[in-house]
This record gives sequence, structure tokens and C-alpha cells, in this order.
Amino acid sequence: MPDVRLDDLKRALLATLFFGAASGIIVATFNNYLSDIHQLGAEARGWIEFPRELPGFFLVFIAGAMLTFLRETQMAAVAMLMTALGAIGLGFLSPSMVWLVLFIVIWSLGDHIIFAVEGPIGLKLSSGGKEGRRLGQFGGARNLGTILGVGTVFLLARLLGDRFGLFFAIAAGCALTAGVFYWGLRIGSADAPSRRLVFKRRYSIFYAISALFGIRKQIFLAFGVWVLVEIHDVPVSTVALLYFIAATLGVVFRPLLGEVVDWLGERVVLAADELFLLAICLAYAFASVLLPPPYDLWLLYGAYVFDSVLFALRIARTTYLKKIAEDPTDITPTISTGITIDHAVATTLPIASGYIWEAYGFQSVFLLAGAIALVGFFVCLKIRIPYPEDDSALP
Repeated sequence: MPDVRLDDLKRALLATLFFGAASGIIVATFNNYLSDIHQLGAEARGWIEFPRELPGFFLVFIAGAMLTFLRETQMAAVAMLMTALGAIGLGFLSPSMVWLVLFIVIWSLGDHIIFAVEGPIGLKLSSGGKEGRRLGQFGGARNLGTILGVGTVFLLARLLGDRFGLFFAIAAGCALTAGVFYWGLRIGSADAPSRRLVFKRRYSIFYAISALFGIRKQIFLAFGVWVLVEIHDVPVSTVALLYFIAATLGVVFRPLLGEVVDWLGERVVLAADELFLLAICLAYAFASVLLPPPYDLWLLYGAYVFDSVLFALRIARTTYLKKIAEDPTDITPTISTGITIDHAVATTLPIASGYIWEAYGFQSVFLLAGAIALVGFFVCLKIRIPYPEDDSALP
């Protein structure tokens, strides 16, 4: 592999694996934790998404400040330290809503910083024309870590019950281990520093699809599992098992989906993703209308797993950005800007969705998401990839 040290690739894959384990443990237990420990209802669950996503709203400024003195790999290490601190706080130091919100913000800040830099790190470890494949491999490593982490939660929940402090402590240990591996990476140490703030008309479609992804992500993170937990009383062990199944499939399909991105291109892949999302939204809205128990629940399980696997297609946004970038130093700050834009919508949407749920029922939330997916389909059809030395396809 030219210009890339093999040991850096191994370290990056191991860091991604441990990050996947930490993230998987927290996400798989978070909804049950809020419901069982803090007794939150659907409206309060929607409000919790506001502080959880607030760091993403300010990420363009946070990442810009960090890029003045840290490389992307060092930023990733700091992000893992924040994730570990947030996990420990959630597990042991959150007796009240104030402390709960504080440690959610700390955990979320770590999560959002890593989202901004994991793509650029993967791109630096890829060769020309194989970016999707490399990012898919990193996605597979993350899913393998998720399998190990969620599998541990599933077994411990079966043996010991829902011991949330123990779950979050394990997540913190995995995050710290990932941070050590990220700090040891040397890739990019000789590159020109990334620009701190970037906002260009050239990247307008990237910003639009980032916002649409944020809407999709927030509705399903906040309410996809919430339907299972609140409407169907699904226990944490079953949620962890679903996450485990999705992660297992992701180990196989994420690298393959990366190959599909390289083969079919970002326009086709992202447009198809929106159509799949529309079908998933309809399944969530009408499963109990169309099917009797327990088949309605099986359909919801399938929709949850399918949607989790499709999240891998977000790598197409990163490869699209690389292909249209004026300068490689634009990539990290532009991804940060995209995350901030998607969070400008995502910080308010769950709150509105919580009110819609309470007023009109959970089906209305997913019908809204389906309508947004249809809009996203037409936006993605506007994607154009210029040929080398040809900017005519750009806005």
C-alpha cells in the first residue's frame, strides 16, 4: 500500500473496533437507561435529544478551534477521552436531571468530534478510487467492535440483570483503549494543516444531504427504539440482541456497501438509500395495522436491523466530498460544517417529534420522516461528480 504505513492501518482499525464497542454499548442501553432509571416519557425523551445533539450544532467552531493545534488523529484521541468521561458520569454520577444532561453533553461531544475526523482519517489511509472500500472496511471494524460490546451487554443483562453502571464502565474502558490507539497514529503528520472554517457554495449539495441525514438519524435514534421500548415493552436484552444482529450483518455488508459506492457512485447509492428509508418509515407507522401480534413486532425488528445496516451508506457523503473538494484541507472542516448544519435541524426535530407523538400518535412521527425521505430522494438526484479537471457539474 503506497505511502501508507501498515502499522498505522492496523492501529486505526483497532481504534475503530474499540470505539465501536464503546458506542454500541451506550447506544444499545441508552433508551432503557432513560426509561428505567430516570423514568422519562416520550416528550421528555424528545427533549433529551436537544442537549445530546447540541455539541454537533457547535461542532464547526469546536473542530475549527481544535484544528489550530491538533491533527485529526489527536482530535480522535481527545474525543475518546470525552466519551469515556461521559460514560462514567452516566453510569455513576447522574442522580439528577442536571447531572444527566451534563454527562450526556460530554459523551455527545466526544461522539461528534470522532464523526468529524473518522472519515478524513480513513481517506488518508486509502488509495485513489478505493475510498469507499477503505471506509467500508473501517465500518466493518466498527461493527465488529459493536458485536463484542453489545454481546457483552446481552450476556451480562441475562446473567445479572440491567446493571447500567457496569455497562457504562465497560464502555468507558473501550473508549480509553481506542484513544490510546488513535494517539499512536502517525498518518497525516507531514500534511498541511486543515483549514479551520470552510463554507462554500461548491459544497451546497453536501450540506443539504448532511441535513437530511441528520433528520433521518435523529428520528430513528430517538424514536426507532423508543417504539419498541414504550409501545411493545421490549427489554434491554432484546434491544441489545437486535443491535448485535445489525452489527453482525454490518461486519459483512459495510465493506460490501463501500464497494457498491465505488461501483455505482454516490448519486445512485444515496438516492436508493432515501427510498429504502421511506419503506422503513412506512413499516414503523403501519406494522401494527397491517399485521397481528407477534408478526408486527417481527416486522419492526426487521425494519430496525435494516435501517441500522443502511446507516453504513453515510460513507458515500464522505467520498462525494473528497471528489468535489477544491483542496484536501477543506475536507475535515467541511464535514464539521455539514454536521453543524444537520444538527441545526436535529436539535429541534426530536422535540417537535415528541409533541407530535403525544398529540397524534407515534405513527405521525414516522409519516413525517417518510415525507422527508421523499424530499431527500429528489435532492440526491441532483448530485453530480465532475470528471478530473472539470468543475462544470458543481453548483
